[in-house]
Amino acid sequence: MTTVQLPIIGYHRSPLVQKFGAPRQPNLVEVASVIEFVPPYDTPSAFVGIEKFSHLWVMWQFHQNKSQDNFRPQVRPPRYGGNDKVGVFATRSMYRPSAIGLSVVRLSRVEIIQHRVRLHIIGADMVDGTPIVDIKPYLPFVDSVPDAISGEIDVPTTKTVAMTTQASTDFDTLCQDGRLAMIDKSIIQHLIAQDPRVAYRQAEIEVTSTMRYGAVDVDFWMDKMGVMVITGLRAVDE
Repeated sequence: MTTVQLPIIGYHRSPLVQKFGAPRQPNLVEVASVIEFVPPYDTPSAFVGIEKFSHLWVMWQFHQNKSQDNFRPQVRPPRYGGNDKVGVFATRSMYRPSAIGLSVVRLSRVEIIQHRVRLHIIGADMVDGTPIVDIKPYLPFVDSVPDAISGEIDVPTTKTVAMTTQASTDFDTLCQDGRLAMIDKSIIQHLIAQDPRVAYRQAEIEVTSTMRYGAVDVDFWMDKMGVMVITGLRAVDE
């Protein structure tokens, strides 16, 4: 046997509708999202006791990957500027043979509607529509290793974020008409702080990029001091 088939037990629902802007690791940004399960995996009895756990392991699929005909043993992680090659199994790159992702997320609450289950989670690094293939409890006594070594990858790479007066006005306007209802301004700022641009563009100065968050497009650039500046927000249908 050279391949396996995994059932899709549910789908991730998130305001992160594109790969661009999604955190590259879980728990870097406290984005609230939901996992909706599909029959027969949505039965409440399958989740009895899950509310006792603060965090969960989520196994999912990189469904937006471009297909690759051949196995690529090395990748260029953004962490290294997109230049240095590293063995794919020494990274958490999305381009891997299985196209499987593994994330620890915080369980916010369990919701049961008409005998169907939805898990509200915090900190996922998955986009909207991501297929979910398994859920397991996170167990600190075996899953947390205090003396683990991760090379030079020991802290997240974040940048300072500023917002122009125009962007602040745009934000307030969108909040008033409901486009950003229940969304904290800090969530958008934290997403931009991760610098979602591809590695070879992260040195560009004052070149506008756009990140989509739910029904809103966020324009930003990096200034000469290396600060990520949010320059404007607008509704997607404008």
